[in-house]
Amino acid sequence: MRKRETSLTPASRLAGTMEAVFGAHGALAKCLPHYEFRRSQIEMAEAIEEAFQKKQHIIAEAGTGTGKTLAYLVPAIRAGRRVVISTGTKNLQEQLFYKDVPFLRRHFAPEIKVSYMKGRNNFLCRQKLYDLETQPILKGLDEVDQLARIREWEKETETGDRAELVELPDESELWSKMDARRDTCTGKKCRQFERCFLTLMHRRALESDIVIVNHHLFFADLAVRQDDFGGIIPEYSAIIFDEAHEIEDVASRYFGIEASNYRVEELVRDTEHTLKLKALINEPILRVLHTLRDRSRAFFDLFPDKEGRFAFEERDDFLDRHHDPYHSLGHSLQRLATELAGLSEKPEEVFRLIERARELRDELEFVLESKERNYVYWFERRGRGIFLQATPIDVSEILRERLFEKFDTILLTSATLAVGGRFDFLKSRLGLRFAKEHVLPSHFDFRRQAILYVPSELPDVRHPGFLERATAEIARLLEISRGRAFVLFTSYQQMNELYRRVRSEVGFPLLLQGSAPKHRLLERFRKTPHAVLFATASFWQGVDVQGPQLSCVIIDRLPFAVPSDPVVAARIRAIAEEGRNAFVEYQIPEAVLALKQGFGRLIRAQTDRGILAVLDNRIQRMPYGKIFLESLPDYRVTSHLGDVMKFMHGS
Repeated sequence: MRKRETSLTPASRLAGTMEAVFGAHGALAKCLPHYEFRRSQIEMAEAIEEAFQKKQHIIAEAGTGTGKTLAYLVPAIRAGRRVVISTGTKNLQEQLFYKDVPFLRRHFAPEIKVSYMKGRNNFLCRQKLYDLETQPILKGLDEVDQLARIREWEKETETGDRAELVELPDESELWSKMDARRDTCTGKKCRQFERCFLTLMHRRALESDIVIVNHHLFFADLAVRQDDFGGIIPEYSAIIFDEAHEIEDVASRYFGIEASNYRVEELVRDTEHTLKLKALINEPILRVLHTLRDRSRAFFDLFPDKEGRFAFEERDDFLDRHHDPYHSLGHSLQRLATELAGLSEKPEEVFRLIERARELRDELEFVLESKERNYVYWFERRGRGIFLQATPIDVSEILRERLFEKFDTILLTSATLAVGGRFDFLKSRLGLRFAKEHVLPSHFDFRRQAILYVPSELPDVRHPGFLERATAEIARLLEISRGRAFVLFTSYQQMNELYRRVRSEVGFPLLLQGSAPKHRLLERFRKTPHAVLFATASFWQGVDVQGPQLSCVIIDRLPFAVPSDPVVAARIRAIAEEGRNAFVEYQIPEAVLALKQGFGRLIRAQTDRGILAVLDNRIQRMPYGKIFLESLPDYRVTSHLGDVMKFMHGS
C-alpha cells in the first residue's frame, strides 16, 4: 500500500523517547496539571512504536486506566505514514477526534492532519435535497419543518454529518430520503460530486496522516474495496483496532450475505421516488412495483412470527414447499430490472436501481440455494423485519488473507483480549499467526476498589428455584449499594422476569432496557439518584459511568453464548467435527471475555469503588471456573454478604 509521509518534524515536542513524553516529568506532565504517571502506558507506547518501526503486528491488552488511547496515538503520529484507527463505537471515535487529537495537536503537533470518517448514511446527499426542493414528497407538517431546517443547515455545514442536526428525531423518515447511502449513490456521475460531503470527507482523508473510522465502516470498506462504489477509506499501511474484541463479529457480518423484506421495501420506495422526481414513472413500472411489493410480503410472511434468530437448515424442504412464492419474488426483481433497462431515458440513478434489483435477486438466491459449507444459513425476525442471512462460520482465513497478510503493521488493543493471560483464542479466531504480545497491568488498585461477591448458597442457575432466590439476593445487594447499580443479563426473558420481581421488593427507581433508546436510558441513569438499570448485551460494553452513581454491577449468570443461536451452534459444530473440544476452545473463552467486559463497567477511574456480583456460583464450583477467575483482575473475592456490607460502609 502507498505510504504517506507526515509533516511531523524532529523538533516536535513528541520527539525523543517515550519516557520523555509519558514520564513523570515528561512532555505530557508539563502541560497537564493533574497528570498521572503510568508505567504500563510507557511500556505500551514503546511496544507500539517498535512494531511500527519493525513492521510487526502487535496485541496489547490494556486495562481501563492504562491510558491506552494516548499510548497508541503518540506512536501513530510519529510513524511517518498514514495510520487508520478503527474503534468499536462512534462514542470512542468522537472522543479521539474531538478530545484526544485536539489536545495533542494543541500542545505538541499542530501540523498533524487527522480526519474522521463515518458510514454513508450519516451524511446528507445534496442532490437528493435539491430534488426534494423541486418536487417535495413529504409526510405531514413535521417533515415540512424538518426539511426547512435541513435546507438552512446545508448552506452552513462543512461536513454534512447528521450528528450536527441534534433536533432531528432519531426515527425521522425524511433523512432516509436524502442520506448518501451507497444504494442510491451515482458516484462521479452525480452533478454534485465535487461538492458531495462524501467527496469532501474522502479528500480530507487523502490529506491526513491519521484517519479515524469505526469497525463497521472499516470492514464494510474492506469487504468491497474492489467495488467502484465501495472503497471509501484512502490507502494505508498500518491499522490500530481499539476495542479489538469486537472484530470477529463485525467482520462476520460484512463478509456475509443478507436479504430482507426491508431491502425490498427500500428498493420499491426508492424506485418510485426516483422515477417521480425524474418524471420517468409510467403505468407498467408502477404495476411491476405493486407486484414486487405483494410478492415480497407473500414470501417473507412464510417465516414464523416469533422474534429471534433461527437456523435455516431445512432450506431444500422450504423451497420444495414454497417454490412458487420464492421464484415469483425472484422473477419480480428481474422484471423490475428489465423494465428499468427499457426506459428510453436512463439517468445514472436508474442504472443504480437496476444494479440493486439484480444484486438483491442474487443475494436471495445465495441464502436460499448456496451449498457453500463455510457459511451458516439462518434467519432473524426483528419487529416487522425478516432478515435472511448467510454468515461465514470461520472468518480467520478471510482475515488472514485480506487483513493480516496485506498490511504490515496492525495493533489489536482492548481491555479484554486475553483468556488466562494468553491470546491464543483471539489469534485463532482472527487468523493471526505472528504478533508481539503484551498484557499490561491496570493503573487501578482492584483489591482496594472492588469486591467480587459470589453467593455460594444460591441454587444452580438452571434450577427452578433460582429466580426466587436471585430476587432476594439482588434486593439485598441493592439495599447495600443504595441502588446505583447495573443488573446485567444474558437473556431478555430473564431480565424482564427479574425486573418484575425485584420491582416489588425495593424502593429505588428501576429502569428497563427497551423502555427508551439506549442513550436516553443512560442519561436518565446518570441523572436519577439511586437508579438501577436492568439491561442485556448492549450495556455489557462501551458504557462509561464514572463516580458513585454506578457502585454495583450484578450479573445473573456466566455469559455463555446461547448454544442454540445459529451462528454459535455452527461454530461449535465445526470445531467438534475437527475432533476438538468446542466448550473449552470456544464457549469458555467467549464467556470469559464477555464477563470481563461486563465487570469493566464498574471501575472507570481511581476514585471508583463498588461491588461486583455474579449470581452464578459455577464460577467457584466447576473446574472451568478457575479460568474465569484467573482472567479477571485481582479483585478481593467473598461469598459472604457481611463482607460486602463492610466493604461498602467501612464498618
